Amino acid sequence: MSPARRIVRPHLYAVVYALLGMFLVLAHGPILATPYYWDEVGQFIPASLDLFETNAWIFQTKAWIAHSTLPNVHPPGLMAWLAAFWHIFGYSITATRVAMLLIAALGALMTFLLAIELGRGTPGAPAFTAVALLSVSPLFYAQSMLAQLDMPAMAFTALALLLFLQNRFRESAIVCIVLVLTKETGLVAPAVFGCWLAVERRGERSARAALWYLMPLAAICCWLVALRHATGHWLGNSEFARYNVFYPLNPVRLAFALLRRIYYLFIGSGHFVGTVTLVWAWRRMPLFHDRAWRVAATFAAFHVLAVSVTGGAVLERYLLPVLPILYAAFAISMRALMPRPRALTLAALLACLALANFINPIYPFPFENNLAFIHFVELERNAADAISDIPGTVATTFPMADSLRRPEFGFTSSPRKLIEMRDFKRGSVEKLLKNRPDMLIVFDPTWDPLHLLDSGPGSWLLRRYYGYEPAMTPGEIAHLLSMRVAAHWESGGQKMAVLQ
Repeated sequence: MSPARRIVRPHLYAVVYALLGMFLVLAHGPILATPYYWDEVGQFIPASLDLFETNAWIFQTKAWIAHSTLPNVHPPGLMAWLAAFWHIFGYSITATRVAMLLIAALGALMTFLLAIELGRGTPGAPAFTAVALLSVSPLFYAQSMLAQLDMPAMAFTALALLLFLQNRFRESAIVCIVLVLTKETGLVAPAVFGCWLAVERRGERSARAALWYLMPLAAICCWLVALRHATGHWLGNSEFARYNVFYPLNPVRLAFALLRRIYYLFIGSGHFVGTVTLVWAWRRMPLFHDRAWRVAATFAAFHVLAVSVTGGAVLERYLLPVLPILYAAFAISMRALMPRPRALTLAALLACLALANFINPIYPFPFENNLAFIHFVELERNAADAISDIPGTVATTFPMADSLRRPEFGFTSSPRKLIEMRDFKRGSVEKLLKNRPDMLIVFDPTWDPLHLLDSGPGSWLLRRYYGYEPAMTPGEIAHLLSMRVAAHWESGGQKMAVLQ
């Protein structure tokens, strides 16, 4: 029999949430004014500004569909939150960062409460350990301030799972509605919960409760109908559908995506320390075989599968909804160790996670996985400042091209005349011979210090199944276009150059 739940007054939750929010804002204080990064510039901030700048947008169906950027299947939940926050506090980059950190604080609070629920009866305070691990995790720390979908998805997933485990099915289903209107892959949670109740032999009440989880499906269907009506495409545009639905289904690409997910969750960023502990504790702690853990593990497995089968970009941020479960498992499994090994294990895992915020892996990875994205934004700002007083046409590629288009993104005081390139491969650069720009901003979006992508089996795999082709260097581009490298910068091992 599981221990009885203590009744906690609501104001205590508010106090803990406020403390977590203050901690996250202070921890990000020095970088709160950082200009927008990558997909923020390409999708989420433009879509949010479209909503923010539309009067009476709540009552206008078309206002929910992005028009200053290419619309896609992503629901408007995050954009509505940012637009509402800006209406109250005014638009600024700092306001955006604070708005996202408030959601991250909710995610941290839900991680704490979920760890309590999953570790019920476990001695000590594993919930505090779970939150500590989450807080220093490089993926959580970086994503908690970025205006992207996965941090809200993590927060609402953890809350929905918590309510489900407490048998509060109606409330859980309502949270799932918010979840799927934040990110479409959130549909995995209500699908798992509904199916679990449908097949679980717990009486007619469970079967009826399963019907609540049809509401999130209805909600996402309404969004898809509105998107189809406004754009003519069920997923917003045909290119998005091709890249995110059909492209990942190649068996080799799918296998690689799954291996990458497993690697990050159980090995990368020091997670191997927690994994070893979890394997050790699995047979020694009957708790891990309880219904709560079976539900949590089922959801985690299906979520990992879903974000591997869908999504052309294999980004680690898609795994954020699994992190509360993972860190709760690590924290609880440490209780199977003796005090001294437990302390050493926790210290080692915390140290690995903390260092991973600043130390990049030796293999390619998305800059947004840790503080490397700050260095990239710094380079963008340097290049934008360098050309701010120089008239003429600028050629570059995404995301630098989008960063120079709109002053709201924090890089330029006025829009620049642009030639947007597809990339810096030879075919794209040669197209500029017919229409030479006055300036060209060149950068390498890939972290590859050991040149793993340019030789060996990794290079063959990428060329064969991903169409990989090395980009030209600034010197090679300058020679081809009869230009010169006028300025270059390096930050955190990343480089950017301006050609004239």
